[in-house]
Amino acid sequence: MLGSRQAAFEAAVGDCLEDLYRYAYWLCRDRWQAEDLAQETVLRAWRGWPGLREHRAVKGWLFTILYREFARGTGRRRLHVVPDDELHIEPQDHADPALAIDVDRALRALGEESRHALLMQVLGGFSCAEIASALGASEGAVMTRLTRARQALRRTLQPDAGREAKEG
Repeated sequence: MLGSRQAAFEAAVGDCLEDLYRYAYWLCRDRWQAEDLAQETVLRAWRGWPGLREHRAVKGWLFTILYREFARGTGRRRLHVVPDDELHIEPQDHADPALAIDVDRALRALGEESRHALLMQVLGGFSCAEIASALGASEGAVMTRLTRARQALRRTLQPDAGREAKEG
């Protein structure tokens, strides 16, 4: 019985591990903390696996666990924040390191709630309803956060785009 439970868990969670780590990294900005956060998420998921009713919703469930674990962790301890001048972008992750740094700074400038919603949508591929459920917000609030986050990123990363649209 444990073998089939373990196999089902590994199959379901294995497909999400890269996205889970990527989201954890964007939350804490530290490779080692992201790995710890992802591991803790998988451990909590394993413990809660027997109670999961909708095995199709594993990805959303995992992201919710990860987000809550991150929030719980930031309350217990202060996470190490990498200053902008010490930011290390791994070259295999980004074709243009200068753009990656600009995107990172623009994301950091967003409000925390908007940033989390945007990262869940972009990195996790979640719908507004799924994000709302994970963050404990209404769908309307999530849609507003996503719109404002995209607008802020657009203004920061393409400052001339707004001017050209008004002139055209």
